[in-house]
Amino acid sequence: MVCGGFACSKNALCALNVVYMTDVINASWWVMSNKTRDELERSFDCCGLFNLTTLYQQDYAFCTAICKSQSSMCQMCGEKFLKHSDEALKILGGVGLFFSFTEILGVWLAMRFRNQKDPRANPSAFL
Repeated sequence: MVCGGFACSKNALCALNVVYMTDVINASWWVMSNKTRDELERSFDCCGLFNLTTLYQQDYAFCTAICKSQSSMCQMCGEKFLKHSDEALKILGGVGLFFSFTEILGVWLAMRFRNQKDPRANPSAFL
């Protein structure tokens, strides 16, 4: 579906609620390689995804983040991913609204100046 403007950007952002983002993050976490998981855990300083499955203990045991060596409990990566994606979606929503309003301004300018006569043209000419 191709759409532009305020209505689609608002609807797209409202459709991405926490449950949907949790499902997307959970599905992508189990698809990625162990090396990628380790890099994400180190860069976000977290361990495991969500405490939803029995694989969490196995995932937490192989965690190499700094927080695990400093304290007994680390924050789960799923929470940090949700917070990070929420901030990114807010920024994307602002950018979408900016372009929507400039599109509306362009339509208004086109309608305003579309049928203006050329002052250099011959007034007795038909067109």
